[in-house]
Amino acid sequence: MKRLLVLVASLAISSLAILSLAISSLAFFGSALAQQRTITVASTTSTEQSGLFDFLLPRFTAATAIGVKVVAVGTGQALDIGRRGDADVVFVHDKVAEQKFLAEGFGVKRHDVMYNDFVVIGPKTDPAHIAGGKDVAVALRKIAETRAAFVSRGDRSGTHEAELRLWKEAGIDLAVAKGDWYREIGQGMGAALNMASSANAYLLSDRGTWLSFKNRGELAVLTEGDRRLFNQYGVMLVNPARHPDVKAGDGQAFIDWLVSPEGQKTIADYKVGGEQLFFPNASD
Repeated sequence: MKRLLVLVASLAISSLAILSLAISSLAFFGSALAQQRTITVASTTSTEQSGLFDFLLPRFTAATAIGVKVVAVGTGQALDIGRRGDADVVFVHDKVAEQKFLAEGFGVKRHDVMYNDFVVIGPKTDPAHIAGGKDVAVALRKIAETRAAFVSRGDRSGTHEAELRLWKEAGIDLAVAKGDWYREIGQGMGAALNMASSANAYLLSDRGTWLSFKNRGELAVLTEGDRRLFNQYGVMLVNPARHPDVKAGDGQAFIDWLVSPEGQKTIADYKVGGEQLFFPNASD
């Protein structure tokens, strides 16, 4: 009888051990499955280098258990990544290029998310004498006329495309006017700001990255406030009909969260030095 009781107790302990192992295994595999819920977002350097994503994405993941991998490049490159199906979502800021992406059938629907503005940065010595002006066309004409050093991203980004449109609106034919004073670097906003700081040059920057930029040297905001400097950001799901591997459900969940009251409030809550960098304006 004693042996039988020992055997029963041993079996009970073994069963508990097996049950505990099963529960641990389920927890492990459940955690692994949750970690596998990850989307890729092709976005601009400004959303990353401004610090917005470091603030925004942990809150999205906490709300949805979906991780986000960001590929931060210029808008043109981000849209190309979407065209290849190497991202689930594109989050960029060149509405003309975004509408072309949609018309080509690579995106499902475009949503406004937020905006800020561009500013013309330059050295405090201001050799082109543009400080205090609001007319960006006048500022660019003065820079071109004085051949003052100007750094261009030259990377097909939303900022670069905006810069090219502004030169055109200013009546400046860059093919004719540019020379050693106009420096195209083919890099992101942070690199452009660093080069401008070291060279005491002018450049066009989004305000968000400028406010987060620490290595300002002798640079300052010299021209701002022109309506043509408005900078709208939009988000689109990459079309799963073109690329079946797109994680449409989780990608749409990211978009839905961005334009929801919670996502919009999170964007508004992101500040640097007490100053708000992006202004939510989703309409749906």
